[in-house]
Amino acid sequence: MAAWGRRRLGPGSSSGSARERVTLSATDCYIVHEIYNGENAQDQFEYELEQALEAQYKYIVIEPTRIGDETARWITVGNCLHKTAVLAGTACLFTPLALPLDYSHYISLPAGVLSLACCTLYGISWQSDPCCKYQVEYDAYKLSRLPLHTLTSSTPVVLVRKDDLHRKRLHNTIALAALVYCVKKIYELYAV
Repeated sequence: MAAWGRRRLGPGSSSGSARERVTLSATDCYIVHEIYNGENAQDQFEYELEQALEAQYKYIVIEPTRIGDETARWITVGNCLHKTAVLAGTACLFTPLALPLDYSHYISLPAGVLSLACCTLYGISWQSDPCCKYQVEYDAYKLSRLPLHTLTSSTPVVLVRKDDLHRKRLHNTIALAALVYCVKKIYELYAV
């Protein structure tokens, strides 16, 4: 109960808590403001977002609702492809250990193809996109550190930059292993 009280203390408190409020520098956060200056406002918002993504800000706050929602959906679809590639590849590799060998290829081969397809689609569409380095931030504590009080929108989308190197290596490795297994299994099924 005492820990709860320390966490709730404001800035400048000397509680020694690990979750003290820290101020962000100007290079850590970029805000795409929803300011309409003529007919091409949406294009301007998209241009600002692209520039912020390429500048690799730690946090990007997207105030325009349409662009924020599109970006959040794009990230969600990329995450879904990544997770599907990993889970389907894992199912492909571990199904032969759990089921009899005569029946395991009915599950492992389609799972391997699905893993490879998701990994390929992610590699073609998402891997080169600077947006794939970001995730949507939902943590209320981290959001409280950002200057959201200056916004006119009540529901901005906040992106946080994450290192995705290990994540890409994981799904590429699993998809490659699933491909090797599928090729080997197809060869065994049709060469015999």
